[in-house]
Amino acid sequence: MMKKPLIILTGPTAVGKTELSIRLARLINGSVISADSMQVYRHMDIGSAKITKEEMQEIPHYLIDEFEPDEEFHVVRFQEYAQKYMQKIYAGGRIPIIVGGTGFYIQALLYDIDFTQEQGDTCYRAALEKLAKERGGNVLHEMLREADPEAAEQIHENNIKRMVRALEFHHACGGKISAHNKAERQKESPYNFAYFVLNDDRQKLYERINGRVEQMIANGLVEEVKDLQELGCNRSMVSMQGLGYKEILAYLEGELTLEEAVYQIKRDTRHFAKRQLTWFRREREVIWVDKQTFDYDNDKILSYMREILKEKEIIL
Repeated sequence: MMKKPLIILTGPTAVGKTELSIRLARLINGSVISADSMQVYRHMDIGSAKITKEEMQEIPHYLIDEFEPDEEFHVVRFQEYAQKYMQKIYAGGRIPIIVGGTGFYIQALLYDIDFTQEQGDTCYRAALEKLAKERGGNVLHEMLREADPEAAEQIHENNIKRMVRALEFHHACGGKISAHNKAERQKESPYNFAYFVLNDDRQKLYERINGRVEQMIANGLVEEVKDLQELGCNRSMVSMQGLGYKEILAYLEGELTLEEAVYQIKRDTRHFAKRQLTWFRREREVIWVDKQTFDYDNDKILSYMREILKEKEIIL
């Protein structure tokens, strides 16, 4: 049975995925599924650098503005929704293009990772979340270091959600989530895929990140977070832990000055971009697309991508 085609266009935050994805979709009759953990939320437009209706240029997009900020969105939900939308895209005779920087989401979809073993004990999960809230993420990180050192190396101590999932897995079956995920990653993908990682010179990327954060502030990020507060959003919500949102929330609650908040957003976004690149370097069968190699010319990049897609028989 022939494998269905799938294209992935990822890379670090602010590298320029959005514009390229639209042009690629137009070129190959594609539809876009967002692999972004923040753009999925309604009312969170500026801080997530969400693509606008105008920027979409009538290309169908999925998993944008899908959930309210008080709803939890995680990898299992992403996998479920993305697979559902892929069937719809295939039925319409188009090719799905997964666009976004959340590497774990992409991996889960590409290799159809099985998360059924991870449906843990809700009481244990609540206890871990309470512990993190009262004593900080570093306590969970130490617990994880004891239970699964490899997972502790891979998961940042600020990522409460993933630490809780890893500890839940260990609690439920005594195994290590790092070993489980490694075994799942060795599976052959059920898709005929091309996995493009768009990249840029580190200094240029950091300059783009800094400029984007300043533009977000100018575009009204503070007002956007105020509006979210009025809707009842608070820091206990997964959505409000996103970069840009938690820092502005801290500013509005008097914990930081605006200058400090902006500094932290820039710094943490640069660190996030670095972690994204580390993740993509670990992935198999990745095709790196360095913008400087193509003289920052999207026409040249698209021509290169098109040739690879033809070689892989993803397009004719």
